[in-house]
Amino acid sequence: MMLSARHILVRHEYEAKDLQKKLQEGKSFEELAKDFSLCPSNARGGDLGEFPKGRMVPAFEKALLQLKVGEISGIVKTQFGFHLIQRK
Repeated sequence: MMLSARHILVRHEYEAKDLQKKLQEGKSFEELAKDFSLCPSNARGGDLGEFPKGRMVPAFEKALLQLKVGEISGIVKTQFGFHLIQRK
């Protein structure tokens, strides 16, 4: 099973909460990823491309699998930091 997602990675939960507010105000996920994400995928608007099930850390994948295409997750904590995930 192949999955596809984009994400925004930040160090602190308060940063993720601030980004959630910006998304609710209508800001673009891609633009926020370019401006704030710590992941190298930020250059592509947070796009992680396609990857096989089992490739991402369990908390990330569990959150992703609960989303419908286009939906954005709540804040997901992993060993890398705090993520907002959008299923593609």
